[in-house]
Amino acid sequence: MSTYVLVHGAWHTGAELEPVAAPIRAAGHIVHLPTIRGNRPGDVKTTGLAEAIQSICDYFTEHDITDAVLMGHSYGGMVITGVADRIPARIRRLIYWNAFVPNDGECLNDMVPPHYVALFDAVSAERGDGSVVLPFPIWREVFINDADLATATRSYELLNPHPNKTFTDAIKLGTNPAEMTIAKSYINCTEDTALPHSLPWHPRLSSKLGLFRLVQVPGSHELCFSDPVRLAQAIMDAGRD
Repeated sequence: MSTYVLVHGAWHTGAELEPVAAPIRAAGHIVHLPTIRGNRPGDVKTTGLAEAIQSICDYFTEHDITDAVLMGHSYGGMVITGVADRIPARIRRLIYWNAFVPNDGECLNDMVPPHYVALFDAVSAERGDGSVVLPFPIWREVFINDADLATATRSYELLNPHPNKTFTDAIKLGTNPAEMTIAKSYINCTEDTALPHSLPWHPRLSSKLGLFRLVQVPGSHELCFSDPVRLAQAIMDAGRD
């Protein structure tokens, strides 16, 4: 039995990962689904990256979690990297699921195409509260391109505004991921075009982990909605000893 802590990506909360957690729990494991500060109902949208990271560190402390398999999805890769740097003794393995892998001094926007940075900044300026939302056509065509329209629409309605400051803040690390002694895995969904394949998740970002286990699985960036059982198995494959 292992303890899994699954950390969601931007615009999500932990609740959206419940269908993924169910098969992992059925296999005999403990699964935690925290929501990052800035993404919780009622949170202000000026939350920065350091606060977001600290919220997951606090979750570990509050729930006395040790020897954990810690997974981060997409933006969650920024968060779990910071958590691993701050509380490495509590973590057995890191799993990055189509996630950003930052080195010290990098921000998420350093790793995305320029048109995304322009979009995020424009949307945030228009909304005026520090948040950014994802237009539905982008969600439909590149984030959840493996799902039918009904699934894409239903899942889009679950999303919430995300603090843009977490995209622009540079992470502060004492140790870069490749030098971390924690075991690492990378799950790569092969139809994920949330980042264009000219700027791919794997191997462009996964290679920053140094030594890591690769698990590849068919699916989009939002496999948690389109096939949560398949994603659960990939997580268990990535997290096994």
